[in-house]
Amino acid sequence: MDFTTLTIEALKAIASIVGSYGLAIILLTVVIRLAMWPLNVSQQRSMKMMQSLQPKIKAIQDRYKSDPQKMQQKLMEFYKEHKFNPMGGCLPLLIQLPIFILLYSALMSPQFIQIAGDASFGFLGRLDTTLRATAGRSYDGTFGVSQGDTFTIGKTAKVYLPNETLDNVKVKNPAKAIEIQGEFKPGETVDFKIDLDHLDLKFAQLDQIEKAEIAVTDMSNKEIENITFTKEGSVLAASVPTTAASRAFHWDVFILIALFALTMFASQKIMMATNKPKDGAADPTQEAIQKSMGTFMPIMIIGTFVIIPIPAGVLLYLVTSNIIQILQTVIVNKQIDAEQARTEVLASDSDVAGAKQIKSKE
Repeated sequence: MDFTTLTIEALKAIASIVGSYGLAIILLTVVIRLAMWPLNVSQQRSMKMMQSLQPKIKAIQDRYKSDPQKMQQKLMEFYKEHKFNPMGGCLPLLIQLPIFILLYSALMSPQFIQIAGDASFGFLGRLDTTLRATAGRSYDGTFGVSQGDTFTIGKTAKVYLPNETLDNVKVKNPAKAIEIQGEFKPGETVDFKIDLDHLDLKFAQLDQIEKAEIAVTDMSNKEIENITFTKEGSVLAASVPTTAASRAFHWDVFILIALFALTMFASQKIMMATNKPKDGAADPTQEAIQKSMGTFMPIMIIGTFVIIPIPAGVLLYLVTSNIIQILQTVIVNKQIDAEQARTEVLASDSDVAGAKQIKSKE
């Protein structure tokens, strides 16, 4: 069982409890963020320490700016002395990237589309739809297609032999198993073929195949049709009627993209505000870079998401993750500030006690 299947099974199990795949995605996001909580706390502590050490780091950079090699050596010694890892804040981001890719692959897969692609949640019409997609109607025997659409088949097939029917026959390399014969024009019949070698059967069974039922998915609009293929020589063949369809703009997905940009902007603003040094001794260059990133990064991401088809379910995960990030930033920074305040009080009490001892000796 691959990771995509495991992700889908996890969503299916959660959805069976909460009764909604949208809620299942939100709960899975909460579980992932809670599991990563210690790493994110470490990231925020690292950022806090970076702010406190910034004046000394800048002093080293200014002193050895004419000797970059010496500067790096002194900075490494400084980091080691203060037990600080400048890359420590990057680990949570590196871990979140494969999680995002995994969830993206799962929600775009034919497996998810077949069980919950048309599921709605709140104002979202479908969890698998993208900003611009063709809304095909699945299981009606006709594909609604646009020029250039590509197709894939499911991982299993139902195969009919003269004396028995084989369920869940494994399909080898389903993404490349199906081919279109001749030219493909929307509104006309599309002719599919599948080489028999893509079915995980013995040679004697392949020779006896009469027909096979296989789910075919249009990868552009996620429409699924259960197609009956008949054996023609060494291939399975089927002809399926199509209707021409145009792409539609989905405002519900656009709202999610806008929510993602807003929550990301808010998250960066709060993180910058909570990590700003109390004495105002922040590096002006670094502060300007952070401000620019906080302003332009959401705009860049909106532009990217307009070009790259991101399913509504993945956007739901990203928005939820950003909201949790905002709450976590506020909570953890309050805890760190409280710890620092207690440390300062203890240090102050220790200095006062030491001064009293010296005075008493005098």
